[in-house]
Amino acid sequence: MDKKIYIETYGCQMNVVDSEVIFSIMRKEGYERTATMEDADIILANTCSVRDNAEQRIWGRLEVFRKQKESRPGVIVGIVGCMAERLKDNLTKTGKVDLVAGPDTYRTIPDMIKEISPGNPAINVLLSREETYADILPVRTDKNGVSAFISIMRGCNNVCSYCVVPYTRGAERSRDPETIIAEARDIFSKGYKEVTLLGQNVDSYLWKDGDRVVDFPALLDAVARIDPSLRVRFATNHPKDISDSLIETMAAHENICDHIHLPVQSGSDRMLEKMRRRYTREWYMERVRKIREVLPGCGITTDVIAGFCSETEEDHQATLSLFKEAAFDYAYMFCYSERPGTIAARNYPDDVPQEVKTRRLNEIIELQNQLSLQSNRGDVGKTFEVLVEGPSKRNPEELCGRTGSDKMCVFPGRGHKAGDYVLVKIGDCTSATLLGTIVE
Repeated sequence: MDKKIYIETYGCQMNVVDSEVIFSIMRKEGYERTATMEDADIILANTCSVRDNAEQRIWGRLEVFRKQKESRPGVIVGIVGCMAERLKDNLTKTGKVDLVAGPDTYRTIPDMIKEISPGNPAINVLLSREETYADILPVRTDKNGVSAFISIMRGCNNVCSYCVVPYTRGAERSRDPETIIAEARDIFSKGYKEVTLLGQNVDSYLWKDGDRVVDFPALLDAVARIDPSLRVRFATNHPKDISDSLIETMAAHENICDHIHLPVQSGSDRMLEKMRRRYTREWYMERVRKIREVLPGCGITTDVIAGFCSETEEDHQATLSLFKEAAFDYAYMFCYSERPGTIAARNYPDDVPQEVKTRRLNEIIELQNQLSLQSNRGDVGKTFEVLVEGPSKRNPEELCGRTGSDKMCVFPGRGHKAGDYVLVKIGDCTSATLLGTIVE
């Protein structure tokens, strides 16, 4: 292979899988993956459109890519993923982009490359109701060879009023479960110790073939049975769909990690209705209580949006009170960012001033930092099985890895390496990290 391809990946874990799928497709065309842009014949940015700042980063990167084209004639620059689908016309007008491929068109990239000519970029952003890339074994890009992602479905049918995903990734469709199980077996056979099953809403995974019906709890059970030493994680859950059956399946397998990412977005019923989340605060908290009842010690994390359209101080206080009641281990917290084409953008004024959004977000962050510290302090003195991921970023003499509840641990190494399971006793903590020592 003498041709090289470089991909920068932005956004969620599902984009990581998509980049791995593209690498696999291009490898069959004679392209070798490179981690250095300056070596690449093809430079791609795999993009996210969920928040405006993610898109703005790409516009800045395009200028960097342009300089590569100027210094090395013949270099192809492309934008793939959600931003490609949403902004195809704007991207091609810049003159900096040769290729624009949407999330369902990665198989056509080799043919698109052949169509490129000066001043005529190749574009394909058609959405599909069938494409899942189930038959493509991704080229793994993780650095430690320990954890891998498996996409089990694509698209989303929920159409939350603030969210652009249904418009950029299309309708929801599930992969054949046998291809998922086969991919997980292949990953395990190559020495990986952990897989994460990915979907916009894993709880709505559903495969039907004649009389055979496989839902997400059944799929999760099948993957967990591959080997008891293979850790299994999944993301993301939707509060309206998470079932008792899923929680009970987790409880039945020690190797299914006790961690559930359950985005709440707001603690106000008025906001939840306006967001089209299709659950109430009471329903959400009942699910949290059920998780804690069946899975004591299960990590629960969340997403939240500060300053959604017409959000009042009362709505904001409802979010803060829900955080206190739920006692999340961690949260991904953002100001509302209007996305063109969504229900909210078409129907609701973005009327909360930016300074108010920022202040409310900071209050949520401050509270969550307290809750995270409180949660971690509760683990001091306990011992956890930790899967070693590699050296700590801050101190290469120490190792790091995660507990089953998805908490990061840092501890002095004893000759262990990435992929080893170790027992770690927690002696101290910060709001973000558990600090411990290996016990025999």
